[in-house]
Amino acid sequence: MLLNRCAYLLFHRKGIRYLIKARKIELLAPAKNLECGIEAVNHGADAIYIGAPRFSARAAVGNTIDDIAELVKYAHLFNVKVYVALNTILKDEELPEAELLIWKLYKVGIDALIIQDMGITMLNLPPIPLHASTQIDNRSPEKAKFLEDAGFSQIVLARELGLDEIRNISGKVSTPLEFFIHGALCVSYSGQCYLSEALSGRSANRGTCAQFCRLPYTLADSDGKVIKDKKHLLSLKDLNLSDRLEDLLDAGVSSLKIEGRLKDLPYVKNIVAFYRQKLDSIINRRPEYQRSSSGTCSYTFTPDAEKSFNRGFTRYFIDGRADDIWSVDSPKSIGEPIGRVKSVFDRFFVLSGTKKLNNGDGLCYLDDNKELRGVRVNRIDGEKIFPAEQHLKLKQGTFLYRNFDHEFDKVLSRKSAERKINVEISLREVEFGFVLEAMDEDFNSVSLVFDQKKEIAQKDQSENLKSNLSRTGNTVFNVSKVDINISQNWFIPASQVADWRRAITERLMQVRNLAYRNKEPKFEQTYHVFPEKEITYLGNVMNNKSRLFYEQHQSVVVEPAFERKHRDLVPLMFSRHCIKYSLGICPRVHKDNTKLKEPLFLLYNDTRLQLVFDCKECEMKVIKNA
Repeated sequence: MLLNRCAYLLFHRKGIRYLIKARKIELLAPAKNLECGIEAVNHGADAIYIGAPRFSARAAVGNTIDDIAELVKYAHLFNVKVYVALNTILKDEELPEAELLIWKLYKVGIDALIIQDMGITMLNLPPIPLHASTQIDNRSPEKAKFLEDAGFSQIVLARELGLDEIRNISGKVSTPLEFFIHGALCVSYSGQCYLSEALSGRSANRGTCAQFCRLPYTLADSDGKVIKDKKHLLSLKDLNLSDRLEDLLDAGVSSLKIEGRLKDLPYVKNIVAFYRQKLDSIINRRPEYQRSSSGTCSYTFTPDAEKSFNRGFTRYFIDGRADDIWSVDSPKSIGEPIGRVKSVFDRFFVLSGTKKLNNGDGLCYLDDNKELRGVRVNRIDGEKIFPAEQHLKLKQGTFLYRNFDHEFDKVLSRKSAERKINVEISLREVEFGFVLEAMDEDFNSVSLVFDQKKEIAQKDQSENLKSNLSRTGNTVFNVSKVDINISQNWFIPASQVADWRRAITERLMQVRNLAYRNKEPKFEQTYHVFPEKEITYLGNVMNNKSRLFYEQHQSVVVEPAFERKHRDLVPLMFSRHCIKYSLGICPRVHKDNTKLKEPLFLLYNDTRLQLVFDCKECEMKVIKNA
């Protein structure tokens, strides 16, 4: 038991005993609101991240202090951590409000604060862990080491990194590394996109991104030759690394993060449960990895990532540059592949797929112009599918997807998971009565003594006692074992046993609440050298406190944040996604015979964006062109 408490494991392999220190792994889930947060816990999350009332990178989904406090209270019952995102860049006049807000969050017991603005580190902070947001653009060992030495307790890596790059960073730091494993992808390095601010005054770094990357653009060369007309050239597929989790753990990642603070409740339920099962299967056979929270989940459904919102899936750059990472035809959800249209009749069609469809399902397909079209299933008669739409222009051979599973959604609209903490209970006798003891899976234990007159029962009481003591009702506990250690067949009224059981579970709940301990590191000021000597607009320095931070770390701020001062003819987006590569005309990889006069441009209404291809860095930049 002591070994487990200290996160050490003793195991045997081929007759040899090994003592290893297990690394705690967390499945980190998003929460749009309190309800999503609670269901993320119920469906298996080890940690939750949720938006602060203000100053989070998803300004549309702020949460009240009271709701965050309620989530903290519930999550901590299962040793689930709650992180609060306060990861925008701040104006000078906003810093006092941010400082006050951080103290309020600290008092309700959150486990960490996710930040981007280094000015926050210069405030009067409570002893609360700070996590370095992916908005800081964490993609190098030097940056990660700097953040570790600056006192950050967790580092959220850039989504664009490959396994080798993650291993390289992991080898240089001991701070836990966090990495996205599922969800929507920003086409630009996080924190390095200024397109929305430049075109609409809505800053991604201030939490109000207008998502210009999801718009249809026309790609043309300098002679006006159209290469692609009205396609979603900056829109990426959704990330899905469900088959690479073990590789990520082996590379040094400790926190596996699901994107989605704007996603709805069914999405959170399904995707969290999907990854919980994937991760548990790894942990169960890899003793060097250990769950970081408590409880076992049971589900009323079979989790399936394809049934939740997705634009098609990609592994992005985890194995290096890959083909087909963009959702070029549509930024909308396509869902799960179903099958091809086998035949079309006046009022119905027949599919070649094997998946069962339901009345009310939503289907979609790409028409001849590669536009996404929707079909709602009105009814099904054997192989015949009757759509609700009249004059449907489906053709034989068209491939269909299901982006709304009516029956699956109905299951998720109800209670779909339960999370329970295993408890062992024992009953033994003493001279004047009985002692009831309970110990949960985290080794929290309680013992209650009850005075009780002893009388011999006429019938054997052992099974009744076990059955009664195993009932835990609506509590978070599941009794996995009951031991009855009494010398004779004593009669104890069932109502009395039930009272004892309620009393001991209530006391155990109190002990769990008291046993939870937040880490409370005091953030100390540091003066080590920042990896970059000059801080340009890419450093996102919005306030004087942030400027002071970089000066304190021996750098010079030569430009303030783009949000403070717009600049002409500077890159507004830095992307590892390359349009030329995706089109098959990369000069380094493909044999390109296309006669295009560069530079290339993206056109949308009156907007004209120039593309700059940095082949040395294998990077694409987007510049606003007058």
